[in-house]
Amino acid sequence: MDLIPAPRSAARTSDTATFALGQGTVLAAGAGADDVARWLRAQLGAATGLPLAPGDPDDGTLTDAVRLAVDPALALAGGPAGGPVGTAGPEAYRLEIGPDGVRLTGGGPAGLFWGAQTLRQLLGPRAYRTAPLGEHAWELPHCRVEDAPRFGWRGFMLDVSRHFLTKREVLRHLDLMAAHKLNVLHFHLTDDQGWRIEIKRHPKLAEDASWRPRTKVGHRASDIWDERPHGGFYTQDDIREIVAYAAARHITVVPEVDIPGHSQAAIHAYPWLGNTDVVDTEALGVWCEWGVSENVLAPTEEVLRFYEGVFEEVLDLFPSTFVHVGGDECPKHQWKSSPAAQARIRELGLADEDELQSWFIRHFDRWLADRGRRLIGWDEILEGGLADGATVSSWRGYAGGIAAARAGHDVVMCPEQQVYLNYRESGAPDEPVPIAQVRTLEDFYRFEPVPPQLDGDAAARVIGTQANVWSEVLESPQRFDYQVYPRLAAFAEVAWSALPPSAERDFAGFAARMEEHYGRLDALGVDYRPPGGPRPWQRRPGVLGRPIEGPPPIV
Repeated sequence: MDLIPAPRSAARTSDTATFALGQGTVLAAGAGADDVARWLRAQLGAATGLPLAPGDPDDGTLTDAVRLAVDPALALAGGPAGGPVGTAGPEAYRLEIGPDGVRLTGGGPAGLFWGAQTLRQLLGPRAYRTAPLGEHAWELPHCRVEDAPRFGWRGFMLDVSRHFLTKREVLRHLDLMAAHKLNVLHFHLTDDQGWRIEIKRHPKLAEDASWRPRTKVGHRASDIWDERPHGGFYTQDDIREIVAYAAARHITVVPEVDIPGHSQAAIHAYPWLGNTDVVDTEALGVWCEWGVSENVLAPTEEVLRFYEGVFEEVLDLFPSTFVHVGGDECPKHQWKSSPAAQARIRELGLADEDELQSWFIRHFDRWLADRGRRLIGWDEILEGGLADGATVSSWRGYAGGIAAARAGHDVVMCPEQQVYLNYRESGAPDEPVPIAQVRTLEDFYRFEPVPPQLDGDAAARVIGTQANVWSEVLESPQRFDYQVYPRLAAFAEVAWSALPPSAERDFAGFAARMEEHYGRLDALGVDYRPPGGPRPWQRRPGVLGRPIEGPPPIV
C-alpha cells in the first residue's frame, strides 16, 4: 500500500482478498458524515462512473457499502504523537476494508475527510481522473489503517503577490493540499510588488496597488524585463469562495497582510502611508524589482487607523484564528532619517528603530486579541521585543523559533534552508531560473521541524510546520507546479507522519512509494519535476535568444 503521507499503521488483513466497488455499492453516511459523503461521491463518481447512491447507515444487513461514521471516542484515543492527547484527535481516522465493504471512522469530520483521501489513494491513480477511462475493476485491498497527524499545523504558503494566480489556480492548489493532508494555506496577499485583496473602504488598493507596469524576468540581478503590465486581485466574493472551498476540505486559510515593511504597493495607492518627510512618496510606483524595498510605512496614528480598517475587512472575510502580519525584512533607513519617526521614538520612550517596529507589531497584537484573533509574524518580530500573544513563523533558520518557544510562544517552523520550495532542486544547468540553495526531494524528506535544542514544554510549542513558495521567478502555473511538486509530497509526510523511533526517516521507502504517487499527480494534471530532471518544456527558458540566468548554486 503505497500511501503518502505514510499512516501510523497500515496492514493487509489478507494477502489477496479485495472488495470491489460496483454499480450496487452505496455510501452510508452516519451523523456528521454527510459532507464527506458528498465529496467522496463527487470525486469517485466522476472517476469511476459509479452512482455510489446513498445508503442507510443503520441497516446492519448492508454488505456492499462504504460506511462513513464520526466517533468522538476515536479523537481522544488518537491524539497526535507530538502534543497533548486530543489537540489533533479530531483529525484521527480508522479505515477497515473487508468482505462486507468499507468502514471509515473519523475522530471528527476532518479525520473522516483525511481517511477519505487514503481510501482514494488505495483505488489507484485512475481514481484521480475527472471521467472514467473505460472498464476497470475498482478493487480495494482488505486492510486496516489507523492514523492521526503529528502536527496540527501542516501548512503551505502561497505567494500570489510577486506573480498573481487566478482564483481557479488557488482552488486547484487547495485540492492538491487536501490530497496530501495539508490543512493550512498561508495566503501571502500583499507585498511591494502587488496588493491582491479588495478592501472596500480603500478602493485604490485594488484599483492601483494590484498592478505593476513591468516585471523583471529571472533573478533580481537579471537585466531582462517583461514590459507587459502584471497584476490582478481577488474580490471579496472571490475570497469568500476560496475560504469556503478550503473549509469544505478542512483547510484553514490564514491571510497575510504585510506590515510595516513590504508595503510599497500600498504606499503607491495612498502616498501618505509612507515616510513623506524623507521620500517623495507621490512618485513611487508599485515596485518592479525583486528583493526588499526601502519604502516602509510611517509610524503614525493615521497609518494605524488605515490598517485597522484593512484588518477589519480581512477579519470579516477570514474566520481563521490566526492572522499573519508579516513583520519581516523591514529596513529602518527611512525611520532613522525621518524627523517624524524619530519624534515618535522619543514620544513613546523607545530605544531605537527595532523597538519602533515592535511597537507597531504589539499594537496589532492587542488589536487582534481584542477581537478574538491571534497574531502570527515572521521571526523578525522578535527584534525589539516579542508581543505577548504573538506566534512566530521561524524562517531564517531554527534560531528564531527556538528563542520564541523557550520564551513560551507558539512556533511554526519553516526555515528557508530546508523548506523553501522556490529554491532549486538541482545544481544542474538545465534547471529553470535556478536560485539559491539546492534542496532536493531527499532534503525535504529529511527535514525535522523540532530541533534537538527543544524538549519538553518548549518542544510542544512547535505547533506545526510549513513549506513556503515565493513566486518572483514563477511566472506561470506550470512553474509553480514544477517548484512545488513532488517536494511538497515529501514535506507533507514530515508534517503528518510520526517520526520513527530511530529518528531516521526511510527515504528509499518513500521514493519507492512515490512511484505510485507520480501516477496520481499525472492524473491530477500536475506539471511536477520528474526524478530524473526537467522535461524538455520545463528546462531553462530564454528571452530574445538569451538564457535566463540565476546566481551560482549554494550547495
